Amino acid sequence: MKSIRRPLNNVYDYFNLVAQAFAGIVKKPYYFSEVLRQMENIGVQSLPIVLLTSTFVGMILAYQSGFAMAVFGAKMYIGTLVSISLVRELGPVLASVVVAGRIGAGTAAEIGSMLVTEQIDALRAMGTDPMKKLVSTRLLAGMIMIPVLVIIADMMGILGGGFIAYATFGLAPPFFKKTVIEALVIEDLVMSILKALFFSILIITLGCYSGLNVEGGTSGVGHATTRAVVLSIVFILITDYFLTVVLLKLLPGLSF
Repeated sequence: MKSIRRPLNNVYDYFNLVAQAFAGIVKKPYYFSEVLRQMENIGVQSLPIVLLTSTFVGMILAYQSGFAMAVFGAKMYIGTLVSISLVRELGPVLASVVVAGRIGAGTAAEIGSMLVTEQIDALRAMGTDPMKKLVSTRLLAGMIMIPVLVIIADMMGILGGGFIAYATFGLAPPFFKKTVIEALVIEDLVMSILKALFFSILIITLGCYSGLNVEGGTSGVGHATTRAVVLSIVFILITDYFLTVVLLKLLPGLSF
């Protein structure tokens, strides 16, 4: 019975944390300076690695698909395949996984260290709500910046794919641009942003939850950091599947 009760309690505690975090976003005080600091940490400092990974993912996708489609004389559709694959799927997932590795781990480690060193108790003693100060501010910043990072990742991936399409397969940039514009519709962008929004909630809340539930002193911080990253990546992939199924049915413009 205890083996069943503990996971159920963990699930309840997690969703309770998510509810409190969202409630903290709309309640005063608002901690604008902390939100801006977290936006810089989550968005600006994650930008270089997102740019690098998304560009090379687009290049790899164009290279692989170009050779495969050239066999059937269809290399002119490289832009179509690259743009749809990146905007609907690879852009949101890969950018979020990269951010989860950096932000999820950092959040769990920072909050876990504060818990172990009793800094969170000190915040409570000073009349500050740790949930609002530490979790709600990060959640708001993540929900703003991670979708922005995903949009940038989509664009850079398409540019990387366009470079390979021109340099390797001889597709003129204007033609590649034309196929990309014809392939994408507004629903594709909506799908990408909605996925990024859900993934941002997972990354931030799982990182905060892992940090706030550190056990075993300082050695537990390392375990919490690992747990935050693993859970974030696993649930990003699981959530991605269900979001894809639901959005393909709800958004009629999403058809090949």
